[in-house]
Amino acid sequence: MVTLTPEAAPDPRRWRALAVCLAGGFTCMVNISMVTVGLSSIQTSLHAGPAQVQLIIAGYTLAVALMVVPAGRLGDMRGRRMMFIVGIASFGVMSLLAGLATNGTWLGVVRVLQGASAGAMNPQTVGIIQQLFVGKERGKAFGFMGIIVGVATAMGPVVGGVIMAVAGLENGWRWLFFVNVPAVLVVVWLARRLLPPPALDRKAERLDVPGIGLVGLAAVCVMAPFVLSNGVDVGSWRWGLIGVAALVIVGFVAWERQYQERHGAAVMDPALLGNVGFRFGVLIGAAYFTGFTSVSLVVTIVLQLGLGYSPLSAGFVIALFAVGSGSASAVTGRMVGRYGRMWVVFGLSLMLVGLTATNAVLRWAPAESLTWALSVTMLVAGLGSGAVISPNQTLTLASVPPRIGGVAGGVLQVGQQVGSSIGLSVVLSAFYGQLVAMGARGSAARALLVSMAVITAALVVAIVDWRRRRGFSEVLV
Repeated sequence: MVTLTPEAAPDPRRWRALAVCLAGGFTCMVNISMVTVGLSSIQTSLHAGPAQVQLIIAGYTLAVALMVVPAGRLGDMRGRRMMFIVGIASFGVMSLLAGLATNGTWLGVVRVLQGASAGAMNPQTVGIIQQLFVGKERGKAFGFMGIIVGVATAMGPVVGGVIMAVAGLENGWRWLFFVNVPAVLVVVWLARRLLPPPALDRKAERLDVPGIGLVGLAAVCVMAPFVLSNGVDVGSWRWGLIGVAALVIVGFVAWERQYQERHGAAVMDPALLGNVGFRFGVLIGAAYFTGFTSVSLVVTIVLQLGLGYSPLSAGFVIALFAVGSGSASAVTGRMVGRYGRMWVVFGLSLMLVGLTATNAVLRWAPAESLTWALSVTMLVAGLGSGAVISPNQTLTLASVPPRIGGVAGGVLQVGQQVGSSIGLSVVLSAFYGQLVAMGARGSAARALLVSMAVITAALVVAIVDWRRRRGFSEVLV
């Protein structure tokens, strides 16, 4: 086994290690959107009620958000290869158990554990990129990561639709989980061979358990009111959790400063909290994912409810979003080193153009031309998306020391998970709230205004950060 370092490792070995990480990430991410295709079949087959369906979907997201920061910290401390293998292997085991589920509660609990497994693996990819790549190569590596995020998110419904069509509606949903098992076995085998082991001279550090608990509690308190807004009536008290989250965050910051002074091993290093570029990047990422995540889902629902498309046919229309996102990500990973935050500003602007055009098509395009028109506008939106995700990751983590790359990646992903949960809840509430009065197309157009507003806010923040960075001689600061 050869230890990989950015100074000494041959390029092929570093890129092979990256390919293993991205294969694991794709397996986890594509499964999220695949499962939504099989929800109706799951409800029928397992007689799952609203609370169980909520656990199947929202429980996964909450578990991911809860795990990414402590897992990132553990990877930084004990070795990212070990945490990556533990995470992806657990994901495979939970996928097998999910496919064997005999009732909704069983599936819901396993989905929570599956989300925790994905949360344990995800920040290791960011940490490994920080460890193995520097300068322009790091931007290129994050570009490939952006391709995976965009393609997996948009292609999930297509892959899920194909599996359901082949396996049948009654038990096809089980294969949405079973298909992960052979993929996981391959990734685990490759990870053991190709991922870099921890440094032999790595010093043991204290684990900031209270800090980990506080950041997890804050994430859950912020997300819970939104993920519990659909499907289950738990009362208006849940909105008070946002106030609790604010208090927890204040206590967390105070604790981390004290812990760092005493032990020098806070889960959230003050160097990270004081990094202005990192704070801007997390804010942009959270705002962008608030608007981005629900777009493909809303358009898919419109095609099925409004035009009677099958999940597979609707998925192929959305696939052009993935094509645009993947194509742009391949280019922007190389361009961000030259243009910096300006490239993110361009991507957000193009995304808004695509969403504005999508909104107009939903409102006014004739039914017979709706499909091809949506395909074009989703392609434009996808191109914009690909110019946002990976460049923002590169810029956000550019000045983060590799020793805390895992926890930094975890914090960035917490912001994205929180944004996704809030966006899905608000946009879907807006859609279904107007569905009877306005029809599928009209309510979707109204709901997309929420996504457009949030992405506009992300654009404003990106412009502010771009202007802040213009005085620096280096773009990646």
